[in-house]
Amino acid sequence: MPTPRRTPRRPSRRQVLGMAATVPLALTADLALGAAPAGAATGPAFVMAYFTESPNGLGTDYGLHLAVSLDGLEWTPLNQNKPVATPTQGAGGLRDPFILRKQDGTFAVLATDLKGTDWSYNSQYIHVWDSADLRSLTGYRRLKLHDMTTHSWAPEAFWDASRGQYGIVYSSVNTSGHNVLMVNYTTDFRTVSAPQVFFDPGYDVIDGSLALGVGGTNYMYFKDSSKQALVGARSATLAPGSWQVFSTPVAHGGTEAPILVKSLSSSTWYLWGDTYTPNGVFYAWQTSDLASGTWTPVDQRRYTQPVNSKHGSIAPLTGTQYDNLLAHWGAPAWNRLKSYNHPDRYVRHAGFAGRIDPYPFDPYTDAQWKLVPGLADASGVSFQSVNYPDRYLRHYSYELRLDVNDGTSAFAQDATFHKVAGLADSAWTSFRSHNYPTRYLRHSDYALRIDPVSTATDRADATFRIGY
Repeated sequence: MPTPRRTPRRPSRRQVLGMAATVPLALTADLALGAAPAGAATGPAFVMAYFTESPNGLGTDYGLHLAVSLDGLEWTPLNQNKPVATPTQGAGGLRDPFILRKQDGTFAVLATDLKGTDWSYNSQYIHVWDSADLRSLTGYRRLKLHDMTTHSWAPEAFWDASRGQYGIVYSSVNTSGHNVLMVNYTTDFRTVSAPQVFFDPGYDVIDGSLALGVGGTNYMYFKDSSKQALVGARSATLAPGSWQVFSTPVAHGGTEAPILVKSLSSSTWYLWGDTYTPNGVFYAWQTSDLASGTWTPVDQRRYTQPVNSKHGSIAPLTGTQYDNLLAHWGAPAWNRLKSYNHPDRYVRHAGFAGRIDPYPFDPYTDAQWKLVPGLADASGVSFQSVNYPDRYLRHYSYELRLDVNDGTSAFAQDATFHKVAGLADSAWTSFRSHNYPTRYLRHSDYALRIDPVSTATDRADATFRIGY
């Protein structure tokens, strides 16, 4: 929760892993959500829930969005990155959606009752859906959590085996005068117990994310509003009031909305965080020892968030559920191209010139491309603009620009490229010019060109990841 402040062929699991091949093999292992309940499926795939915001609002939507992943690092947005459900009650929108795989293997989806950024909006309710498989969401309702004149931000739920109930953790301002983490208990997400203070370290905290039973200890990361950072607490019992702060703060600018995820094949834990300075960039950190409370940044080459995603949550899927979600909602009809040596930047057009710019930006569709059969050679590819579909990326005097296809042979050749193994990393991709085969698509001072490639810098400039 921010501080007050063409139906495409769906990718197979093998293809999606190929898209994410920048991740070393030891790290493409399945990841498990730390708070997955005992007995629940723990892979081999994942679903992320989120809402969307973009810098100028062109990609903003306060509905429930879903993306899937096989490695927990590279994500495929579903339904063309459009919402799969939108609340009809309360504020008529949501933030901070959370997916819980319940003990019976079905799902509950919870979300903040808030549309937009009116932080003064008070709601004692959260949005709730039920779902067997996330292809349909049923039983929509709002669930009342308390009677206080305040909000119910960023709900997350967990299974408390000692109680035989689910706990719903959320942020509210209680009589302390600052945000604390509250908890209600439930068995059905229709009726709840009276609220209790789950965690109050004496200062403003929001956005709790839990990992349960790790070496006999329960962990929770939250946003410390005074530090604008993610901080960890731990408890042996899960009991309200039993949490003790222990970790080193983690942040990249102002950071919130932690997600804890663990590799199934190693001791590596990942911590995702959502920044709001600048707004909407997810960063990830890793550690081999959750108990240490220290984290190392993950190279941005290894992960890509869904475009415009904000405040996500991650839940495990079975392989069948992953396949069914892709079949039902569909993978995007477009791609984005990430720079190898500037992985915070994406290929886009601006003023009809080709370049790479840092994510996020608006119009975000400037960075979306349909990779169509090459206009001059169908074995190659051409880059058709999504927001200017009569225009293609082509070279002119070796510079890349977005021009209207005039139907000439010269244009077709200028707009055709051949995919080859990445010159800097064979798991990525480089693009050789069709009519100047000694030249490759690359960036230079962030502008796109076709040039001969000879140095290590040239090779890195000419290497890209095709993803979403």
